[in-house]
Amino acid sequence: MKELLRKRIGTFPDMYQKKQEQDWQKTWRPGNPIFPQKFLNQDFVDLRDHCLSRGILFEDDTFPAHFSSIGTRMLSEEKLHQIQWMRPYDILENPKLIVDGVSRFDILQGEIGDCWFLAALGSLTVQQQFLENVVPKDQGFISSYAGIFHFRFWHFGDWVDVVIDDRLPFLHGKYLSVHPRSTNEFWPSLLEKAYAKLRGSYQNLHWGYISEALVDFTGGVQVSFGLQRHSSDLHQIIKAAVKSGCLMGCTTPGGQSIGNNELKNGIVLGHAYTVTWATEVPYKDMKECLIRIWNPWGRGEWRGPWSDGAAEWDHVPAEYKNCLYQDKNDGEFWISYQDFIDNFSFLYICNNVPTFLNYGEHNNATWSLDMHVSQWPQGSSASGSSGVFSRKAQFSIQVPEPDLKTYNVVVSLMQKPPNNKHNLQLLPIGFLISRGRMKSQEVNMGFEKVQEVVKYFYLRPGIYTIILATSQEGQESEFLLRVFQRNQSNKREPSTKLNPVVPKDMPRWNQDNSYEEVFQRYANQDSYLDASQLQRILNDVVLKDLMASLGSGDRFSFDSCRSLLALMDFKANGRLVLQEFEPLWRYLNKYKELFKKEDENKSGFLDISNLRRVIQMTGLSIDEKLLQLMTVRYGNSSMRLSFPDFVCCMIRLETMAKAFRNLSSGGRQISFSENQWITIIMYC
Repeated sequence: MKELLRKRIGTFPDMYQKKQEQDWQKTWRPGNPIFPQKFLNQDFVDLRDHCLSRGILFEDDTFPAHFSSIGTRMLSEEKLHQIQWMRPYDILENPKLIVDGVSRFDILQGEIGDCWFLAALGSLTVQQQFLENVVPKDQGFISSYAGIFHFRFWHFGDWVDVVIDDRLPFLHGKYLSVHPRSTNEFWPSLLEKAYAKLRGSYQNLHWGYISEALVDFTGGVQVSFGLQRHSSDLHQIIKAAVKSGCLMGCTTPGGQSIGNNELKNGIVLGHAYTVTWATEVPYKDMKECLIRIWNPWGRGEWRGPWSDGAAEWDHVPAEYKNCLYQDKNDGEFWISYQDFIDNFSFLYICNNVPTFLNYGEHNNATWSLDMHVSQWPQGSSASGSSGVFSRKAQFSIQVPEPDLKTYNVVVSLMQKPPNNKHNLQLLPIGFLISRGRMKSQEVNMGFEKVQEVVKYFYLRPGIYTIILATSQEGQESEFLLRVFQRNQSNKREPSTKLNPVVPKDMPRWNQDNSYEEVFQRYANQDSYLDASQLQRILNDVVLKDLMASLGSGDRFSFDSCRSLLALMDFKANGRLVLQEFEPLWRYLNKYKELFKKEDENKSGFLDISNLRRVIQMTGLSIDEKLLQLMTVRYGNSSMRLSFPDFVCCMIRLETMAKAFRNLSSGGRQISFSENQWITIIMYC
């Protein structure tokens, strides 16, 4: 019987796994943050468990400890052969993935010229909602360490999970790439390695575009704003971006060949920075708009007005100065809006949807997304003034009557690098938008030799055609078209002012509550959890974040915890050891994210339509009768499920489905003795 209980949560048969993925693709786009695609078909959990069972450390053959992973053009051949690959445990005895939370101040740029990537990474650390997607919590250097880690990035329309080993490149005893400020903290170096693998090599991080990294960290839309000929609305856009939690970065004039040319005022030419905040302060009977910027070098700051030690701070009320001002050589500084315009060349703003265009009376507007993945077809094209427009690559949109005359459409056209190689030549791409049919009046056009072209418009009500363009007829490459449209707003509120005060130290995002740390905190001296200890974890840890966002909600009952424990109890002894707690922890985090995603109105409950959608996401197939029964069994009198009931329902459903598939070896029937059947239904 114990063997039967072990099998019920065993590995899926390959045939069922394939069918599961096929069914899922019919109902839910693959590659979202909760269910990412496996980059190069590598499964983190399977690979880690394989290494743990054999007592070996993972070695990644797809991104080996070899100069091919570095690239052949960034360093001389002599230096390439001097590279040493070292694991964190080769460097010190007590490595940590994260020490005292994740912060931009953990990052110090190394020899590789990837300030564009690190500036985007610095912005990512400020926005927890995006950081949680990129850095999974099921990893570390404690009991389940096997030399393997994974990180998640958005990649041409899908989220992908990138697996790496922890062998890091060193040259002459120093980090070749980014190095952490704390000697025993390794999340910056490991995350950078995963991103280098995604892009093909470390060499492909040597010069790049911050706009691309911002999108890869969020799966969102980014818009670049030229500062030399900036819009009069830019100040309002920055305020809206700060308010809505956007990622932001900026660059200084000068090409990437400029090198590290630091001006007398402390600004570095040809360099990328992170924008971490913006605010207004009272100053000499006026208001001064300030922008806070961080240098990914971890040092080197602006020396002009409003810098550390500047006299302007003496004319600011104490309650503002005490909250905003810090005199530290950490690479972060304040600069006035006008000096920012005068010394920087481009500002980049990114979010899931273009919330940074929600300003003025339209600050509460929502956006919808329409996405198309296809190829520029060969033939059937018409030459335009700047390229070749395909009659087959056309997409129609309808713009409704707007509430206000403001930006209401954002179009993003992205080309996929040939063979997924970022170092290969990109085609000049673009689009035009015409009112009605192709031959009617042209509205606007973009045409650039970049990976992504993004334009934002105010379009009057009507039907428009987006016609895609490439500079070379006959080239057949894949593209991703995304069209964001502002929805009709039923509620208008006056523009809210930017909060003038921010904490000196913004809260750091902690990797965990990793399952190992949570287990050790609550387990008894014999290193196991019983139902009462599990109840404390579920209510004190799992529900803490969820209830903070919802405001209230049901708690896990003791019976619910006994039920969940039984589902994970491999040995059927009424308690969980660490290895049994880990899959439960993965389930809990997965369904917590799905619950938050589905509970759009923050009611703390899901209805039957939400439950149906979640079940489809998991790839399981049930009929309406069973769906109704599950809602009756786990819902309240209104047929709605709280989070604890939802978790119990979904974990039981997924676990029992796995058990059936394993026991039936992919068939449709299995046989039980009476005792086996009663044992399963009475204990589980």
